[in-house]
Amino acid sequence: MTDLETPVAPSRAGPAWRRAAPALLGYVAVRALGLVTLAVWSAARDKSPHQLLSARWDSLWYTRVADLGYGYEVRLPNGDVHSNLAFFPLLPWLERAFAAVTPLSYADAGLLVSALASLAAAWGIFAVADHVYGPRAGICAVLLWAVLPVGIVQSMAYSESLFTALAAWSLYAVLTGRWLTAGLLASLAGLTRPVGAAVVAAVWVAAIASFVRERSVPARTGAPGWRRALAMLIAPLGAAGYVLWVGRHTGKGPLGYLDVQAGWRNGFDGGYAFARFVADKFTSFPSALAGLALIIGVGLLVWLYVICVRQRQPLPLLVYAGVVTLLALCASSYFGSKPRLLLPAFPLLLPPALALARLRTSRSAWVLGGVAVVSAVYGAFWLNGSGPP
Repeated sequence: MTDLETPVAPSRAGPAWRRAAPALLGYVAVRALGLVTLAVWSAARDKSPHQLLSARWDSLWYTRVADLGYGYEVRLPNGDVHSNLAFFPLLPWLERAFAAVTPLSYADAGLLVSALASLAAAWGIFAVADHVYGPRAGICAVLLWAVLPVGIVQSMAYSESLFTALAAWSLYAVLTGRWLTAGLLASLAGLTRPVGAAVVAAVWVAAIASFVRERSVPARTGAPGWRRALAMLIAPLGAAGYVLWVGRHTGKGPLGYLDVQAGWRNGFDGGYAFARFVADKFTSFPSALAGLALIIGVGLLVWLYVICVRQRQPLPLLVYAGVVTLLALCASSYFGSKPRLLLPAFPLLLPPALALARLRTSRSAWVLGGVAVVSAVYGAFWLNGSGPP
């Protein structure tokens, strides 16, 4: 399970669409339920579900980049500067490309990219879980990812689905010894979101661990060392290239991107701001319940990660999930966005997926079906209210 160089069984080599088909069909069904529920709820509130999915919050920033390029910013009365340089370029590049070859607007191209990427992400999650625990766990992992409370984001013109797809397939490539593919996909993930650093870290740690094992067991045969070394070189190029370009564009050097994020009040403070936010909830009784829920939620994440370690998940999955979770919880960004930032941390879903896979099919279907209904209703309520930041 933890041996990165073990050849993949023939039945799992490059998982065929037929092997993944039950997971993908289940995923499509869950997303369809969420979209139908959103449409009905929005109609009752006289709102457009299309606009909710494609033309609010971050979706607007991505379409502006696709349409106008970089350089747009908004100056707020308190002095903050919201620059579109904070948004990594791969999604708007794809929006522009699809809009150029189809009649779609940039917003609709973003929805198309998100739809295709969410399917690729579901397939990648299945491939990873199938490789580690088998196809039943793979199906359950995909469905659990689909029914997350913030799963509606997977259908929005946001970058979470695109990033998760690139991350999942990069991790699968690492697990199966396809190092150059892993490095390339990690580089593309780094062009998608700042948390691309988690994929780079997974590739680097896995490659280093592989080199160390080879030194301790000289007779061991695996992928040529130059491929792993080249993967380590390629993996950070996407994120590093964009960050350095922003620094040059702003004239503030290699750390210019940090200044851009500071304009959005984003940064890494080790969780101090989030801890203060939770502590402030206990100043009154009604909000104290929300504070308690946040503490329970963080505790659940830590507990899931501990289970992942105890179940001896492959090292790249542990590194990736750990970095994604750490960056999400320890960032000083808007706290309502943290569930969305945790969406790509799919390895945390493998323990409950494995537990569901051990149940009879009827029982796991009832559990997942019930959660899917709750998730669909919550997603419709969420987007018709404050929505995802």
